[in-house]
Amino acid sequence: MSAPDADGRPAENSEDEKKTKLGSFKKAISNSFNKGRRNSKVMSFPMDDIDAEELKSAEELRQALIAEELLPSKHDDTHMLLRFLRARKFDPEKTKQMWSDMIHWRKEFGADTIMEDFEFKEIDEVLKYYPQGHHGVDKDGRPVYIEKLGQVDSNKLLQVTTMDRYVKYHVREFERTFVHKFPACSIAAKKHIDQSTTILDVQGVGLTSLNKSARELIQRLQKVDGDNYPETLNRMFIINAGSGFRLLWNTVKSFLDPKTTAKINVLGNQYQGKLLEIIEASELPEFLGGTCTCADKGGCMLSDKGPWNDLEIMKMVQNYGEDREVDAKSSSTTISGNMDSSNKELGKKESGKKESGKTESGKNESGKNESGKHESDKKESDKKESDKKESDKKEEKKVAEEEKIISEDMKGPPNVLTPCPKLALSFLCVYGCSANCVVSVFNK
Repeated sequence: MSAPDADGRPAENSEDEKKTKLGSFKKAISNSFNKGRRNSKVMSFPMDDIDAEELKSAEELRQALIAEELLPSKHDDTHMLLRFLRARKFDPEKTKQMWSDMIHWRKEFGADTIMEDFEFKEIDEVLKYYPQGHHGVDKDGRPVYIEKLGQVDSNKLLQVTTMDRYVKYHVREFERTFVHKFPACSIAAKKHIDQSTTILDVQGVGLTSLNKSARELIQRLQKVDGDNYPETLNRMFIINAGSGFRLLWNTVKSFLDPKTTAKINVLGNQYQGKLLEIIEASELPEFLGGTCTCADKGGCMLSDKGPWNDLEIMKMVQNYGEDREVDAKSSSTTISGNMDSSNKELGKKESGKKESGKTESGKNESGKNESGKHESDKKESDKKESDKKESDKKEEKKVAEEEKIISEDMKGPPNVLTPCPKLALSFLCVYGCSANCVVSVFNK
């Protein structure tokens, strides 16, 4: 047996006990976090990748946001809180301000309803001049996003759409990624997914790639991403980078946070092996060194391949989304109901004052009301039973129609023009903006 430690316990057990206590502490915080949640149907997975201190910080932020009525039910999510905390290096006041600004922006911009309210009819034309899209997942289950920057024609891009419309489309696709794609990837991977892997092909990118308007658009998009969708990039591969590009990158990265540069791999034209280390060949397009062609979908850049096209997975995602919407409405109804109850109670007190001054005929009327109360209770009971049957019928109808709805959605044009991560847009600045612009974009 090992010599006892300072507390008289065997040294060999000391480390085990520390791990046990840490695990218990983490579990207690996690349980505390989930116990107080107003939405009990949030898609949840094991939080093995989150340490106890991070969970504690998330819970403290959560309580602070609730106290200031800054936490809508749909955003009451541990991972979302942690993304904002990480973006502000776990500074509670800076994180709370960032969160508050995000909530205000969503209301002003209409982000919560933009998927239903905004239609981007020019998508086919835009896609010709900005080839990009999601294709498959990496080995960890994250969606893979691909951009062919060398084929971007910024002049023609802004001829077929306006800057404001493109920004709205960008936001709509980011919302779709969080509502559909990340949840679908999470179900397929059996763990929480809220980040992507990005591949940027910069072959052909040069000084004439961007004009002033395109640079302005990029700056607007990166601000939207950095302020409202932080920490969504897991890793980035910049391929076909020439010597000039790599030289500029080596200069720029000295101004950046090491955590940011660690996510970025700048590669030449021998990139295939590196990509295959993190993406299965079947999930990687043939033109990038994989085996996928998506021949039946018009090519990999048009296929929008991913778990979000799996019918059974999307049924689970849809049910999850509906549950969250119901819970959010229920939370709102509860507040409204409390106000109604207060008003009714006040009305009863006023009625009591008037009743005390009534004659014997008023007492008789009271007796009639008592009799009517029993009849009213019976009617209410019958109505509840009827409503329950009607609700069951609606549920059966919903289940029957669910598959049809999702199938029809999947038959529509693929959502290939997906949102670019902040850093993806930033790299377009490398050849068109000043060094100060590049540094400010990366450090947002």
